[in-house]
Amino acid sequence: MLRLLLLVPTTTYRTEDFVQAAARLDVDLAVASERPNVFGERLPDNLLTLDFNDPEKAACEVAALARLNPFSAVVPVDDRTTVVGAAIANALGLPSNPVAAVSTTRNKHQMRLALGKAGVPSPPYFLFTLADDPARAARTVPYPCVLKPTILAASRGVIRADSEGEFVAAFRRIEAILKTADVVALGSGSDEILVEGFIPGNEVALEGLLVKGALRVLALFDKPDPLDGPFFEETIYVTPSRLPGETQTAVADLTAWAARALGLREGPLHAELRVNEAGPWVIEIAARSIGGLCSRTLRFGTGLTLEELILRHALGIEIESLERERRPAGVMMIPIPRGGILEEVRGQEAAKAVPGIEEITITIHQGQEVVPLPEGSRYLGFIFARRETPEEVEAALREANGRLEFVITPKSG
Repeated sequence: MLRLLLLVPTTTYRTEDFVQAAARLDVDLAVASERPNVFGERLPDNLLTLDFNDPEKAACEVAALARLNPFSAVVPVDDRTTVVGAAIANALGLPSNPVAAVSTTRNKHQMRLALGKAGVPSPPYFLFTLADDPARAARTVPYPCVLKPTILAASRGVIRADSEGEFVAAFRRIEAILKTADVVALGSGSDEILVEGFIPGNEVALEGLLVKGALRVLALFDKPDPLDGPFFEETIYVTPSRLPGETQTAVADLTAWAARALGLREGPLHAELRVNEAGPWVIEIAARSIGGLCSRTLRFGTGLTLEELILRHALGIEIESLERERRPAGVMMIPIPRGGILEEVRGQEAAKAVPGIEEITITIHQGQEVVPLPEGSRYLGFIFARRETPEEVEAALREANGRLEFVITPKSG
């Protein structure tokens, strides 16, 4: 029987979908997390605890286990586990990306250096650290610009500045985020702020699979809401894209070029790009699949989920078709209206009654704190829709969201 190791941080949304995909494939599943599981002592071969911040140590520990019970594939499920996943796969001699390539995708400055060296269209960029004087730095950059931490994801800490005063305010706000315990614990890069020239245009997301260095495009998502700042909260994704065919080809070609420049060769890839009159521009590339629960919009061939497709590729199981189902689909990452404590969610039945709505999942529970961007890193939830046209999908998502009401009270103290 094939044996699979999933690397699953305790903070990920993706556990259920990947575990269900593994169950459908009938493989021997082992799951590793960064914290001990209460059943770990009873199932030492199937529930592992690994230090995701020490890839070399984790690779050695898994290699020792694999000598007795080999793994057929290692699959990281989100950003935090991509580097350690590559280290483990390399140590076991399994198909994977080079560790250096994946590490580059995890630091926005290193990514910009690699893309720039290869000539991939990129905005001007500057690197600062918390030791720098923001007022002095503000006089050296073009405007408008975007400040962002080099090692965070999900738009956390990403702020647009149109003037020196806004630059200093954004710098100080990001500084406070970088000094929080969870970010400091990430280690290298936790004191860095990257500043990029703002790229105007429509934003898209490309979901792909690298097979021996060749990019196979799985889906291209439009993001119909403008992402112009000052913060960059993502909301709606709709596929198939409504961009002209030649533009979609240019997006795919540029993504493949960027992947080669970064040294990526194998497995899932998620890219964010901007498109304007000058063509497409790579904003970011990640060596993992789409985040949150957004993968639930995608079905392939005879009904494969994205997670099952990824696992089949990693395990070397035949994939009949990489073609996405033809019916348009979309997801809304529910916007956070304000910070505070979530007391109640009203209107869910009315929202589910909107034609085309398939599912509404609230991911912040009653009594938990809601933190908007740029400080926050979690979504209120996800709305999923399928209809006959991308326009109908978008309209259904907006109507369903309009029927939801979130009762959020101020946080005491």
